[in-house]
Formats: sequence, C-alpha cells, structure tokens
Amino acid sequence: MPVDESVTPSDDGGLGHRAAVALVFGSSAAVLVVEIVALRLLAPYLGLTLETSTLVIGLALAAIAGGSWVGGRWADDRDGRALIGTLLGVSGVAVAVTPFLLRGAASFAGGGFLVVAAAATIIVPGWLLSAVTPIVTKLRLRTLAETGSVVGSLSGIGTVGAITGTVLTGFVLLSRVAVSWIMVGLGVGLVVAAVVVEVGSRRRACVVAVSVVLAGGLAAGLLPSGCDAETTYHCARVEADPAREGGRTLVLDNLRHSYVDLDDPTHLEFSYVGALAAAVDARWAAGRTLEAHHLGGGGLTLPRWLAATRPGTSSTVSEIDPGVVAIDEQRLGLRTGPDLRVRVEDARRGLGVVADGSLDLVVGDAFGGVSVPWHLTTREALAEVDRVLRPEGVYAANLIDNAPLAFARAEVATLRTVFDHVALASTPEVVAGSGGGNLVVLASDAPLDTAAWQDALDVREVEWRATDGADLERWVGDAMVLTDDHAPVDQLLTPYRRPAA
Repeated sequence: MPVDESVTPSDDGGLGHRAAVALVFGSSAAVLVVEIVALRLLAPYLGLTLETSTLVIGLALAAIAGGSWVGGRWADDRDGRALIGTLLGVSGVAVAVTPFLLRGAASFAGGGFLVVAAAATIIVPGWLLSAVTPIVTKLRLRTLAETGSVVGSLSGIGTVGAITGTVLTGFVLLSRVAVSWIMVGLGVGLVVAAVVVEVGSRRRACVVAVSVVLAGGLAAGLLPSGCDAETTYHCARVEADPAREGGRTLVLDNLRHSYVDLDDPTHLEFSYVGALAAAVDARWAAGRTLEAHHLGGGGLTLPRWLAATRPGTSSTVSEIDPGVVAIDEQRLGLRTGPDLRVRVEDARRGLGVVADGSLDLVVGDAFGGVSVPWHLTTREALAEVDRVLRPEGVYAANLIDNAPLAFARAEVATLRTVFDHVALASTPEVVAGSGGGNLVVLASDAPLDTAAWQDALDVREVEWRATDGADLERWVGDAMVLTDDHAPVDQLLTPYRRPAA
C-alpha cells in the first residue's frame, strides 16, 4: 500500500530556514541563561548549595519537558506563526521582571514565598521558550520524507544554542554584567524578537509588552540587590561594625566569611580564626617566621595576622574569585607584597605547583556556598597537603557542620588516614555531638600538643574545647572516608543554619 508522504502545510507566513534556526537557537540559549542566572539570584538567600542547584536544574528540566510537550500539541492545533510571537513576548516579560519578583519575595513574609517565586520565574519562561522548537519544526515540515532531516537539524541547533547560552553566561556575562541587567537585557531581546515575528493585530500587543518589559526591568535594575559587587562566584558585600570603628565583615552570599579590622590586624573577631591563631601560637614560639599557604582567601584575616605578629612570615593565598580579591583591595585595605601573595586559582590546583616539604603551615578555609568544596576534602587532596608540608608542619582547617556532624566526622576520619596525628576543637556542644557551627581540625605527621592548644584557646578567651586521641576516635566513630571517587559532602551536611562566628 503506497505511503502518502505529503504534509498539509501550515500557514507559516513564509518562515524560512534562517528564521527557524534563529528562533530555535535563541530560545534554547535563553532557557539556559535564565537557569544559570537564577542560581546567582537565589544564592544570597538560599546559599550556593547542591540543594539550590538541584532545585533550579530540576525546575528548568521540568519546564523544558512541559514546554516541548505542550508546544507539540499547540503546533498541531493552532496557528504556529502567531503563537511564536506570543511565546517570545510573554517569556520576555517574565524574564525581565525576574530580579524584581525574586528580591521582592525574599523580603516579603520572611522569604516564605521565595521558593514559589523561584519556581514561577524559572518554569514560566522555560516552558514558553521550550515550546518554540516543536512549533518551528512543524512550520518547516513540507513532506514526511524530510521529517528526519528537519527534526534532527533543529534539535541539534537547539542543543548548540543551549551550549552557547551556558558558556556565554558562565564565562562572559556573569563576570562583566550585573545579573539584574542580564535578565533585563535578555527580556528586552525576547520581546524585540516577538515584535519582529508578530504581524497584523498582534503588533500592538507586542509594543505594549515592550513597554511593560522596560518599566518592569528598570524597576528590577533599580532595586537594591543586597550586593556591593556581584563577583564571578558570589553576591558580595562589606558590612561596617557599629561597635568597632575599623571593623568590617565580608559577606559572600548568605555567609559571613571574614571579619577584618582595618586599624588592627591582630584583632580576631570570629572564634574559629582565634582557634586557628591559637593553634599557631601553640605550635611555634612567638616571633618564629613561617612559610604558609592558605586554601581560600576571603578577607585574608589570618594572613594579615601572621604578617603583623610574625614579621617575615611568607603567606601565599589561593583564592578562586578575582572579585573577592578586588573587594579586599578596594574595601578591606589589602596590600600584597613579597611576604603576602594572592594567586587567583583553584586551591587544589594551586597546591600542585608547591614544592615538596616546603611549608610549615597550610590553612584550609575555602568554602563554596556553605560547605568546603568537595575536592579539597578527599584523601587524595589531603595527601597533596601532606606532600607540601615539612615533617613538623601542620594542616589547620576550618569546617562548618550541624548535628549529627556527619561531614565533620567524615573529614576527620579522612585526615586520620593521611596524617599520623589529628586534633579537633570547637564549642563544648559540638564536641559532645549535640550542636553545630564551626570546627577547627589540626593534622600533622608530628605529635600535636593539644594541651598547649587548649591553653592558647583559653588565653584568647575562645570558649572551645580541644580533643584528640581516644576521645576523638570515639567522636569520629565509623564515619566514612572521603575519596575523589566518593565524596558526598553536600549530602552529609544537614540543613544549614548560619554558624556562630
């Protein structure tokens, strides 16, 4: 029986190949731009965690799936050319007002509507834009004989568009343009595209949509974002301490990362920094110069303290975010030189170029959102730390966790597989396993004087307890060892609360 290879042509209004490519490429790219920027918009309120990333990615994928399915149904039942303009115009409005909606939701009712607003601002444009590809595909089909080539080519173009949107946003836009204006600009671009596509009576509707986008986008751009600077990785701000003239707190997203006294680098406000300083005092005689490497910079509080209390100490800092370094220099009085060097680099990669046995001290104080980046927690990463330390050298790391402290226990268990001696200090509640907050862990191949560390903590009035030996072994229990092959750091962390500094 012969096969009818004809397709009843849609009234495509002359939609050509180039127009189809542009629509599919652009709409697919826009979906990924929205997804990535949404992560940045939500980070100041929800943190840049695995849960936040999973939420945004899951919502975006749901929108893509729903839009593709509904777009296919609409392509069969409606005037596809007229639909495209409407989809682009409405999605443009939704994208442009996204910063306004998310920041408004975060400030309203204690942020109780933030997740709902986030879902709406991701799903609505994602759904509408994802419907464009099946509609354009239907418009381009003339016969069943060309179905494979048309569907395959447009699907590939859509994938290339998504890749382009991802790369452009991650490597170019976020480092050069405020996230509010990325969304406003994208929204305006989508509405302009809608105006180009629309014909006849719908043209007036698109002019109205442009006006709505510009007004709403301007309002979104003028709203305070809560950031002094939007760096490559963070919404960053510096808060003055009303109780201390020179006191400044560096806040990255929703976490207080560092406290710096512009007038007195020996003032250590946060308890965990005091615990790190106490560990240095307990290990080395006063005035002894050190060779130190810091994994993570933040406000560089400890490197400044080392320079002030142990002149001649050499500190190298691996800080991945150039925007944070710029804030340190512009707002927190950082001055670098031969004894204090800052390298913009991934901390683990930075360790790879350090010579064997060249350091007295390695400080781990890097955080991605609310957790230590997983690749710095593993047995393989800690073996790199051990490699660069001298025989008497010490690795001192700041951790954050909440009861039941599954991540902290796992990290200590991992340290015990690499170093011969490990000690821990935190609040009595944390040491007892009933509370959460900061913990400082020390590791060395040489014996650690935990009693001296406790004395130094007491002198600094840091109300923490230090523990090691059998007590620490019982505290660790049967915690897992983290490896490059399996380091579920985010899953081990319990729901985050702002730690006590």
